Amino acid sequence: MLARAHATTPASPDLGAGQADGSDGSAGLLLLARYLDVVLVIASAPFVLLGGLPRFGYALGAGGWIVIRFAVEVVKRRAWSAQNTGAMAVLHLTAILGRVWMIALVVLVARFAGSNADGITAAVVVLAAFTVELLISVALRETLAAEAGSSR
Repeated sequence: MLARAHATTPASPDLGAGQADGSDGSAGLLLLARYLDVVLVIASAPFVLLGGLPRFGYALGAGGWIVIRFAVEVVKRRAWSAQNTGAMAVLHLTAILGRVWMIALVVLVARFAGSNADGITAAVVVLAAFTVELLISVALRETLAAEAGSSR
């Protein structure tokens, strides 16, 4: 059973690293896939504006998601480059729990600084973006793991 699991996984982290450096022309596609959630949040702006949806809630939800998404990316990169496993664990935990608290804060600010509809809009934007990010991270888990392994 272990032999089968070993045979189905990439033998070396160079597979992911080769794709990331653009040697086979897929670096741009990989970058687009990795940040598809951010692209979709930005691309949905015209529909929100033309559809008469709450703009304040969308602006807070979209802006909050983009800032939080890149902040979590920075913390995760620092975690993967940490030499101490304790520091790595603390940074990963900070990224996970910090994201939850910051997203909740964004939705609450949209609700109480705006209206109930603004809070719901911010929550829907964040939920949709998180769902896309989760699906993409599951689909690209081997490639991202290979990149994280090669950066250590």
